[in-house]
Amino acid sequence: MVAFIASVLVAVLLTALVIPMAKRRPVGTPLTWGEAMVASVYAFFLMFWVYGLVPHLWLTWSDNELGWRPDNIVYGPFGILKPQAVDGWNPVTITYQSIRDIIAVLIYVVLLGGQIALWMWWQNRGKRAAAAETAQATATSEYGRPLVRKS
Repeated sequence: MVAFIASVLVAVLLTALVIPMAKRRPVGTPLTWGEAMVASVYAFFLMFWVYGLVPHLWLTWSDNELGWRPDNIVYGPFGILKPQAVDGWNPVTITYQSIRDIIAVLIYVVLLGGQIALWMWWQNRGKRAAAAETAQATATSEYGRPLVRKS
């Protein structure tokens, strides 16, 4: 449990480091060869961590400590999901391993959605700055007159 939670916290920390870098780096600045190498190693390590280590540690924790194996069947509260194989009403036998795998897929889906959102945020950071400048340049007073910036 500690390893899984620590891996999630490290993933969040590594992802959060991208935001100050994006705010500090001017839009359209060309990358040097060294900057490109450092950025590619960082991106590869982050994707390895997020898509390799975090789901692996979830599967390991759920298998070992939680005991979510195929021989454990989900009965639900008060036995409402008890399968027909063991004298229940439910025609589907749900195992804890199935729930474990569904959670692993959800981890991948959430992380992929976060990665896509972070890419979109990075790519649109120049548009936000331009929109802010345009809004500031066309600001008007309550009477419709353009505001003049004090120097």
